[in-house]
Amino acid sequence: MEKRTLGRTGRKVAVVGLGAWQIGGDWGVVTDEQARAVLAAAVEHGIDLIDTADVYGDGRSETFVGEALARWPGRFVATKMGRRVEQRPEHYNLDNFRSWVDRSRRNLGVDSLDLVQLHCPPTPVYHDDAVFDALDTLVEEGRIRAYGVSVETCEQALAAIARPGVATVQIILNCLRLKPLEEVLPAAQEAGVGILARVPLASGLLSGRFDETSTFDPADHRHFNRHGEAFDVGETFAGVPYDVGLAAVRELAPLVPEGVTMAQFALRWVLDQPGVTVVIPGARDADQVRANVAAAAVAPLTREQHDGVRDVYDRLVRPYVHHRW
Repeated sequence: MEKRTLGRTGRKVAVVGLGAWQIGGDWGVVTDEQARAVLAAAVEHGIDLIDTADVYGDGRSETFVGEALARWPGRFVATKMGRRVEQRPEHYNLDNFRSWVDRSRRNLGVDSLDLVQLHCPPTPVYHDDAVFDALDTLVEEGRIRAYGVSVETCEQALAAIARPGVATVQIILNCLRLKPLEEVLPAAQEAGVGILARVPLASGLLSGRFDETSTFDPADHRHFNRHGEAFDVGETFAGVPYDVGLAAVRELAPLVPEGVTMAQFALRWVLDQPGVTVVIPGARDADQVRANVAAAAVAPLTREQHDGVRDVYDRLVRPYVHHRW
């Protein structure tokens, strides 16, 4: 696969990574065997960046990733911290950071974490110098090699990019969430900050496999977080109302080239955006991993296809999401 430099980490990574939320929880039942098969397929097919978090299954995802690291050293692991406690700015301090990071080091079985991202913290955190001084201290202590921020809004992303120690920003970017193209990606390029594009398939909407009759396991956030009951609704179907998303996907379908799946088209769209380093789709099984990796081999989309995505977004989706995130 093509490789790109992951911002201020200086590390080159394959353009398709693996999002490991699904092997932790909140996506219905993913067995231990399935989780291990997903990670094995990722390594086999050239994925070298795995994104996880301490809150995914309360450590389950990190533990599986740690097993994979022990078997296949050299993968780059981006984890996240901060969502296992009540979301109050005062919780973002050096003592807590040390505790959270040390737990992740144990889960992953490493002495130093490649990349730690603040996990969608409250907005005041972005403007607190002490928070970023504490992160610098973690680097100086050798607990982590680099740090970044996973954000909900474009405004948060821009605040993070302005911090000189921030190596990466993780943000939702897909055919139904275009706002980051306006300011965030250009600012990241100029600053040399890496971009991890998450929720690239809008929680599966952009796979084209769902319709009005589709149902989801009660333990799946696509069932229990439709209206933001558990966390930011933007993480579920990218914040797009389900019926609107289905209508948008049906209008996108004619743009998909022959021999390419809707999901691969959607991932290729993300990879075409200047400033994106790596896209991190999740997977429930090895077949999904292989299909996701194949998107890197799809030819860049044409101007007509990109314009078509923009048209569908502007007509159907923009009123629901553009002003919110």
